[in-house]
Amino acid sequence: MRSFSYLIFILTTFCFGQNKQLLYGFSNIPQALLQNPGGKVKNDWYFGIPALSHIHANVGSSGVSAFDLFADDGVDFNDKIETHILSLSANDFFAANQQLEIFSGGFSFGDRFNKNKYLSFGLYQESDFIAYYPKDVVDFLYEGNANNINREFSLTDLNASAEIISVWHVGFNKKVNENFSYGIRGKIYSSLVNVNSTNNRGTIVTRTGRDNFLDHVINIDVELRTSGINSFVENDSIQGTDVIKDLRKRVLFGGNLGLGFDIGFTKKINKQWTVDGSLLDVGFITHKKDVERYRVSGVFQFDGIPESTITNFGQGRNADVVFSEIEEELEDVFEVDTIRSSYTTFRPVKLNASINYAFGEKYEDSCNCTENKSDYLNAVGVQLYAISRPKQPQLALTAYYYRSLFKGLQAKATYTVDSFSLTNIGLGVSANLGPLNFYILADNLLEYQNIYDARSASLQLGFNYIFNKNEK
Repeated sequence: MRSFSYLIFILTTFCFGQNKQLLYGFSNIPQALLQNPGGKVKNDWYFGIPALSHIHANVGSSGVSAFDLFADDGVDFNDKIETHILSLSANDFFAANQQLEIFSGGFSFGDRFNKNKYLSFGLYQESDFIAYYPKDVVDFLYEGNANNINREFSLTDLNASAEIISVWHVGFNKKVNENFSYGIRGKIYSSLVNVNSTNNRGTIVTRTGRDNFLDHVINIDVELRTSGINSFVENDSIQGTDVIKDLRKRVLFGGNLGLGFDIGFTKKINKQWTVDGSLLDVGFITHKKDVERYRVSGVFQFDGIPESTITNFGQGRNADVVFSEIEEELEDVFEVDTIRSSYTTFRPVKLNASINYAFGEKYEDSCNCTENKSDYLNAVGVQLYAISRPKQPQLALTAYYYRSLFKGLQAKATYTVDSFSLTNIGLGVSANLGPLNFYILADNLLEYQNIYDARSASLQLGFNYIFNKNEK
């Protein structure tokens, strides 16, 4: 039992998150429109280098780091595991998100002298995972029930989901005037693989019995829903190349489909103050293809072996017979029902909102006059991020400083407080070499001196080809 609980703990220790506070509002990078379709646009048109325009990976843990478990500090590994298992709560979570942009592009249009509209489009692949730490389940497996009489071990802690999807999207951005712009993005989701178990109920409890020493009551109602997996599992002859071909078809509208949208805005309060916000991934996916759902539901009460059975031992009823009967009763009560009906999952909705203050007007070297009355070298601000999750929303608050170092080079520094860390410092740079744009954004820089002690680390990078940089 201890080995099994160790395995659960270790497998859920390393994970990912979705917050992109460095990219949000970094309008020199075209992909910032994916974080706010109503954000500022600073190019006439662009296209992303295929499969290289946006690569994102973020790893973190709200409860423990690898260093806590594997540091060579003389403490026994089993003691470390036990300490950290007992210290985690049911609200500790482990989430994973990865994105790879396959292709993207965008262009401005409108009147000849006032191209105030912008259309962006693309396709990206995304993986998403979240699991809450199953504290009661791990405690039961690790400690047993001997010292936990009358404690109800809850099965609601079994809460996890994982999926791989592709997202086709088209976005529209309009600059209404110098003070306000808005945008909307439509999305078509194609689910390659989905596994989720998020609405589980039930308890396991041991109480002092009347006719025997103990009463054991197991009340279970758990379900595992899957799509896109069974066809691979059941086909023993399937080859790796066949799997790749099938997944490729699912990327191109061949998976379980869904719809969604993003909305956003940017509003200038005055010359230097700006507020903006966005709501992302308001949508759903209907799973109809290659669906299998496994459900176990029932109540089983065991109050020990009756005295009559004990007295009749040796009369055709030995221990093997008795325990076989108990096992058969358990199997009858908790038979796994396999269901092939469709189900719907909702995308994790994300909220971004920020306010910033710009200062330090740009000047042209030739005449020492302002280059653009609404353009500044610096900006400071605060950003709020939230994402909907099965148990409760996850939040992050970021303070940031943006600086235009010189034409073609901009930087952004962030300080973020979230569930993973209270000292998350990040830095991002966007550089242009002619029309070629390169950016790299990294989080939690203080932890890089000992990456194994970090509870989160993030990296984003990409290459774009940008035309007619609009910095007049």
